Amino acid sequence: MLARLAAVRSRSPAESPFFIAALGVLMSFGPMGTDMYLPGMPAIGRDLHVPQDQVQWTLSAFFLGFGLGQLLWGALGDRFGRRLPVATGILLYAVGCVGCSLTTDITHLAAWRFVQAVGACAGPVLVRAMIRDVFQRDRAASVLSMMMLVMGAAPIIAPLIGGQILIWANWRWIFWAQAAFGLIALLALASLPETHPPARRGSLRPMVLLGSYRTLLTDRRYLGYAVGSSFIYAGMFAFISGSPFVYIDLFGVRPENYGFLFGLNIVGMIIINTINSRAVMRFGSDVMLRMGVWLSAASGILLVACVSGGWGGLWGLVGCLFLFMALTGFCFANSMAGALQSFPQIAGTASALAGMLQFSSGALSGWVVGVMADGTAMPMAAVIGGAALVSLALNLWLVRPVRRIQAAE
Repeated sequence: MLARLAAVRSRSPAESPFFIAALGVLMSFGPMGTDMYLPGMPAIGRDLHVPQDQVQWTLSAFFLGFGLGQLLWGALGDRFGRRLPVATGILLYAVGCVGCSLTTDITHLAAWRFVQAVGACAGPVLVRAMIRDVFQRDRAASVLSMMMLVMGAAPIIAPLIGGQILIWANWRWIFWAQAAFGLIALLALASLPETHPPARRGSLRPMVLLGSYRTLLTDRRYLGYAVGSSFIYAGMFAFISGSPFVYIDLFGVRPENYGFLFGLNIVGMIIINTINSRAVMRFGSDVMLRMGVWLSAASGILLVACVSGGWGGLWGLVGCLFLFMALTGFCFANSMAGALQSFPQIAGTASALAGMLQFSSGALSGWVVGVMADGTAMPMAAVIGGAALVSLALNLWLVRPVRRIQAAE
């Protein structure tokens, strides 16, 4: 077994048959950390005697920790390589899982969710850097889309697991199941080679880090990709935050069946990511991203109209959410590939900053949905539609058309 792992590490990462699959597992910390406990959110509120908005603190705390923690792991990944920081993050994630399972009040649950998220984000932020280490821009966008097909199983399986656990046990056992996923992730990490050689590693000196962030934050196109995609994330996390209460409390969906409705959206994302992985090699990532934000904005407007008019009841809502969530498959991979393209020496830092913006916007959108909660689906729909329109505006403003760039070059 050790000889096989050594042989895998000695090969080029692009040639390894386990490379994409293992990266997909490490990228799954986000959906596994959020989606598995979504069916249990109403039960958590009842058990801890708190209203919906306070239960959503735990989700916002996870998003905030997942976003801010990426700044730490991105810098460590550029200095010490990719594998060691990921392993450290997985161990911290496991500690957070245990803390969540043992807590007795909502404040400590939110705090342990923050710790859990800080550890969990090491995997996704450095996986994106690994892909930039190995692949160039359009190929990186294609690989990111293919990897999302691998990790696409997580958002389908996670809420189903959470719902089934609630049939046999209480919500605390969901966090023990999340800890078990950490062990699986460690095994996946063991099969991966180090993609960031010592000769390319940077420094942790504060002035060097500040210089890196200044470079990123003053780059127009980087901001267009990173900030623009963060608003699509805000729309997605508004759905994640609001849908358990809309589906279970408003429409009476049983908690064990919530995962099936949630999984429909992931099927749509898998389909669109499959299309994107092929189309991006022909049309380029900028073209596919521009099309994606236009369609996402249109689907957000349709969702608001559907909810305000009451069209189709539950299934009308499910259909509109399916459309919006599926179309994110044109946005995430292409925006991340564009953001990382120009910064190979600080790919970890660039990935971390983009991820921080995405998950911080997710934390904010989840909080807004909770504050606006009025017993209807409108707060969730309004945040999704508004976020999609802002993403479109930022893409049109900051990301110049592809043809103009090529002409300038």
